[in-house]
Amino acid sequence: MSSHSQDDLFAAPPSSGLLKNLNPEQYAAVTAPAEATLILAGAGSGKTRVLTTRIAWLMQTGQVSPGGVMAVTFTNKASKEMVTRLTTMLPVNVRGMWIGTFHGLCNRFLRAHWKLAGLPQGFQILDSTDTVSAIKRVIKGMKLDEERYIAKQVSWFIAGAKEDGLRPGDVEQHDEQTRTLALIYQAYEDQCQREGVVDFAELMLRSFELMRDNQAVREHYQRRFQHLLVDEFQDTNKLQYAWLKMFAPPANSGRGQAVFAVGDDDQSIYAFRGARVGNMSDFEREYRVKQVIKLEQNYRSFGNILDSANALIGHNSRRLGKNLRTEAGPGELVRVFEATSDFAEAQWLIEEAQALHRGGIDRKEIAILYRSNAQSRVIESGLFNAGIPYRVYGGLRFFERAEVKHALSYLRLIENANDDTSFLRVVNFPTRGIGARTIELLQDAARASGRSLYQSVGAVAGKGGGNLAAFVNLVDSMRNLTQGHNLREIIEQVIESSGLADFYRTEKEGAERLENLAELVNAAEAFVTQEGFGKDAVALPVDELSPGAITEGLPAAVANAAPAVPDAETGEIMSPLAAFLTHASLEAGDNQAQAGQDAIQLMTVHSAKGLEFDAVFITGLEEGLFPHENSLSDGDGLEEERRLMYVAITRARQRLYLCFSQTRMLHGQTRYNIKSRFFDELPEACLKWLSPRNQGFGSGFARDYQDAWQRGSGLKSMVGAGKYAERPAYAAAPVPAAMVKKVDEEHGGLRVGKPVFHNKFGEGVLLTLEGSGADARAQVNFGRHGTKWLALSVAKLTPIE
Repeated sequence: MSSHSQDDLFAAPPSSGLLKNLNPEQYAAVTAPAEATLILAGAGSGKTRVLTTRIAWLMQTGQVSPGGVMAVTFTNKASKEMVTRLTTMLPVNVRGMWIGTFHGLCNRFLRAHWKLAGLPQGFQILDSTDTVSAIKRVIKGMKLDEERYIAKQVSWFIAGAKEDGLRPGDVEQHDEQTRTLALIYQAYEDQCQREGVVDFAELMLRSFELMRDNQAVREHYQRRFQHLLVDEFQDTNKLQYAWLKMFAPPANSGRGQAVFAVGDDDQSIYAFRGARVGNMSDFEREYRVKQVIKLEQNYRSFGNILDSANALIGHNSRRLGKNLRTEAGPGELVRVFEATSDFAEAQWLIEEAQALHRGGIDRKEIAILYRSNAQSRVIESGLFNAGIPYRVYGGLRFFERAEVKHALSYLRLIENANDDTSFLRVVNFPTRGIGARTIELLQDAARASGRSLYQSVGAVAGKGGGNLAAFVNLVDSMRNLTQGHNLREIIEQVIESSGLADFYRTEKEGAERLENLAELVNAAEAFVTQEGFGKDAVALPVDELSPGAITEGLPAAVANAAPAVPDAETGEIMSPLAAFLTHASLEAGDNQAQAGQDAIQLMTVHSAKGLEFDAVFITGLEEGLFPHENSLSDGDGLEEERRLMYVAITRARQRLYLCFSQTRMLHGQTRYNIKSRFFDELPEACLKWLSPRNQGFGSGFARDYQDAWQRGSGLKSMVGAGKYAERPAYAAAPVPAAMVKKVDEEHGGLRVGKPVFHNKFGEGVLLTLEGSGADARAQVNFGRHGTKWLALSVAKLTPIE
């Protein structure tokens, strides 16, 4: 690690008093002159301490009164923490100080100047749900097509316009769509004004406009707030920065007002929310900042973790530059694991986490991070099977996410049309003109007849009844379309035919929801593999689903066994749709940590910002996943992905684990992966590889194997001499005794990494062998047929020499 720091540039802090425990960098920041100052606060460098101590020091030294300070944060949690700390540091009542979030301070400002702002004294604030409802009323009142102008999407358009400082007349109207959106925006504004309400974006915009257009108010606040402190400056958007400049314009820099901006451009990861990392550079230039103070002393992580973070972020070209360091020593090496599959990755994560827990680390101090929410499903499934409590931080567990529950409801209606709960969930989602009154009439009819909602649709007349009948016809047609298809095909068909896919394709945040729906397909694939079921199990017509239908014609020992049995012809293991729906219901209800329970933490990297843990696992480090493939077409996209990785690394205090998988199920298909480019940007001296590299069926082999299949050249020339076998994520399902055939200890000459032939699926590569005798099974990749688990007591696998 580099020993160079800014310590030599700054004076040592005093040995007693308010400033006694600061390091030289923190001391320089806290005692900086009353002028525009930019503080680059690295991860774990004590920025909250610097902010609060700065305020306390200014008051203690008589430079400002409590009423002359404004401190702006991004979360209520941060502002409350500042107030709490200041309360213990100062002998004054700090509750009256202007410390809060952007929206909180704007609300306070508008309450004081409601008449000048053109608002009623008791104006109300609309939350996001209320905003969508209000816009929906506007769209209905304008008699517009609600399928084309979806209220939630229009709300995003209006919020985006306000964040750019645009009123309806300022919106660029280059086609019919944008002209209509501008009209909706105007009608929504008029409605809000009549009702005396404002949304969150309006709080910011109206505050900015009042300061901009009223010189007396502007000059009053510029005289009042001599010190303006801003936390997380890298996360400010265009309007927020413009708002700040109203209170402390750059022209006044150095003449009485001081803007103390604290941020870290290396942790700017919210571009999708409108955050503009360039605001930091603009601030430095516009306010003529004389000195940028860098807080580089890290109090969180060991050296190997920080050296990895520094090396990675050093590849970003557009940064202000700093280098984290620690006095805690190098600590343990960063562990890297290469798994054969996402299931093997999940199993390794769980086993390592359990080992850490046995070693004395609380589960709540173990975090598993992922780039995309969809990745959590495999990990959740492994934790569920292992009976380990976990918590999904900042989000919902996979099977509890709205889009997944919608898809499952459609599937349940295919399986059981009389499921009223599922019926009510999706009867008008996506919207199909079925309102609350129609549903009320349907429920009354169902209660009167003692029948299900599905069976009572014919009792509702009029337009609403016609829309209900169309929905029933949709469910019936989906049921017919899915007959004879396997589980994956059924789910894919339902996602498309139901309209869910089209709906989320047009939604602002629909990309992630579509990823979760694709992961539901993967969940079905995983389910049949995990339980030893067959991927090609087909759906039977409802009237054929008698208790003995699935096992009809099989030996008695099989028919009386568990409902999951190997297919008598191929050896593949099969399961009906109902089993998967039961599985989903069970996973949705179990193992989520209760309040106060010690549980492993699961979260996206975005959700992890601001948190820290003793041990951190960063998963799915593959090209196209992390960095995400969407980032590669965006100018700053790759640099933001690198900042996101930097945030992930710096969450770890003691131990950091990085892992990636050779294969991963995406959209129901096996995807062959290249490890993330970020590995090439990490210092090799900091890494400890836990798995074999460049052997057998490794990443390079997997890519060549995929290429060979695309060329149609078969496998014989592709098989490497190495061996890479790993215990699969789940134990094998038992094979019924009546179907057991003798499998010798050598598995009939089969070898991992060698080609094999199957009578139905053709040539494949043997990935894994496990068990013996009746429990022996193999995982084989058959190219276009996908990866399958086969019971060796039934499947006729022949080695290819």
